[in-house]
Amino acid sequence: MQNELDYDSQREVFTKIVKAGKRTYFFDIKATKGQDHYITITESKKVNINGKEVFQKHKIFLYKEDFEKFSETLLEVMNKATELNMGESSNSSYVNDVHFEDL
Repeated sequence: MQNELDYDSQREVFTKIVKAGKRTYFFDIKATKGQDHYITITESKKVNINGKEVFQKHKIFLYKEDFEKFSETLLEVMNKATELNMGESSNSSYVNDVHFEDL
């Protein structure tokens, strides 16, 4: 009989890790039992709780029917944040041709 850990590791299809200071982001493509693919985005951050260092994790599940809307909105928000950080006079675009299907 297969244990849950083995099953979970078999569902993982692709992983990309981004280290950003005290945070690490994991972008995982996983498969359901029916072989549909979905994305999990996990933020892992080392925190000190009662003198003990632990990793605090936050996870988002993104299903295939939401890929397009999510990616369009994420890119729009990233572009706006970049514009605001660079000043209103900048017309440069942060990202414009990334699609979740490319993952």
